[in-house]
Amino acid sequence: MEKTINQIKAAAAAALGLLTGLWGWLGWLVVGWIVCMALDYLTGSMAAAKEGQWSSARAREGIWHKCGMIVVVLVAAGADLLLAAVLDNLPLVTLPFEYAGLVCPVALVWYIVTELGSMAENAAAMGAPVPKWLVRLLALSKGAADGAGDKLDWGDRG
Repeated sequence: MEKTINQIKAAAAAALGLLTGLWGWLGWLVVGWIVCMALDYLTGSMAAAKEGQWSSARAREGIWHKCGMIVVVLVAAGADLLLAAVLDNLPLVTLPFEYAGLVCPVALVWYIVTELGSMAENAAAMGAPVPKWLVRLLALSKGAADGAGDKLDWGDRG
């Protein structure tokens, strides 16, 4: 039995090492976001069930909401790829550093903080006390991600 547990641990460590090598920190940010989305959906369903308000229609709305978030992250990743291609191939556009992506990581952090805040709200709806400092910390973190995105504002072009 212990040998099997050690084999499972070794396989998990090898898989995590491989994934880290392939994905780097951005991949783990994506994994964290996906876990947060799943936990938010689960805790939201639990909170609704506790209040007797769970319905398949509301659950589907939650899934559509999560699908929309996935589309936004894919758009952000596409924007990063486009910016990297432009910076690599247009000699007139240069930066004093190598562009490794900015739009997608900022969007992911914003979504993760949003999901964490939603989970805290769900926990409160289930009757758990939620420290006010935690709610403030999440709000500040979301504001910091918004601020990082706002620094990309080049003015209205439309």
